[in-house]
Amino acid sequence: QVQLQESGPGLVKPSQTLSLTCTVSGGSITTSYYAWSWIRQPPGKGLEWMGVIAYDGSTYYSPSLKSRTSISRDTSKNQFSLQLSSVTPEDTAVYYCKARVAGDPDVDYWGQGTQVTVSS
Repeated sequence: QVQLQESGPGLVKPSQTLSLTCTVSGGSITTSYYAWSWIRQPPGKGLEWMGVIAYDGSTYYSPSLKSRTSISRDTSKNQFSLQLSSVTPEDTAVYYCKARVAGDPDVDYWGQGTQVTVSS
C-alpha cells in the first residue's frame, strides 16, 4: 500500500516561497498510471486542488494558482515537491499530498497533511 508523508516549514513569511516535500513509500513515483497531487484546505473552506505531476513527469496546475505554483520530483529519493511563490496569509492551509492510481475504480492514497501558516 502506498504511503505518503508531507514535510516542510510550518511557518512562512508573506512574499516568501512555500516549499513542501512528499515522501512516498510502498510504491514508485515513476510507476505507470500513478499521479501525484498537491491539495490544500484553508481554514473553514473546502479542499482546493493545486496541481499534479504524473508518473512520466508531466505537470498540470490549477489555473488560479498556475502563475505561482511549481511541482517537481526527485526520483532517486521517491519524492515530489511543491513550491508556491509570493505567499500571502490567504495561503494559510493544511497541505496534503495525494496519490491516485488509475483503474476501475481509481484508488486514492492521502498523506496526513501538514499545517502551513503564512504570517510575519
